[in-house]
Amino acid sequence: MCNDRAQMDRLTLDSVDRALLEVLQQEGRITNAELATRVQLSPSACLRRVRALEERGAIEGYRAVLAPRRIGLGLTVFVEIKLERHSTNQAASFEEAFAAMPEIVAAHIVSGDADFLLEVVVPDLEAYQQFLLERLLELPGLTDVRSNMAIRTLRCREPLPLGHLQ
Repeated sequence: MCNDRAQMDRLTLDSVDRALLEVLQQEGRITNAELATRVQLSPSACLRRVRALEERGAIEGYRAVLAPRRIGLGLTVFVEIKLERHSTNQAASFEEAFAAMPEIVAAHIVSGDADFLLEVVVPDLEAYQQFLLERLLELPGLTDVRSNMAIRTLRCREPLPLGHLQ
């Protein structure tokens, strides 16, 4: 999920595609019949359109959205990482390393003062300390790591703003 690699070709979405995606972002478990009614399609046409959106890569998957604190993951940390040198190979090796760390729920290559921005979710400060010292700082080629703890999350995992698409 969330794979922006290499600026994939932008899909052309018509108003029906956007309507389908708007509803599915809010209600991923909606039945095809209800979805068809909402976007004013027949159930068979609706199913064809959704499958086409999946095949074209507009829909990457479906999942349950969990409440981290309610299940014992009470600390979110945004980690800025700076590398000692920049190369495609080094970026790829970091991407592999990040993929192997389930605590990292999002990772971005960024511009600015850092090279990577990570979102890390762990039970508590002790768990983050262990993750930082035993796993993250063991990666070769880091020159700087800065951690910002989330005090309170105001918005999270919001639907994408499809109304801005033409």
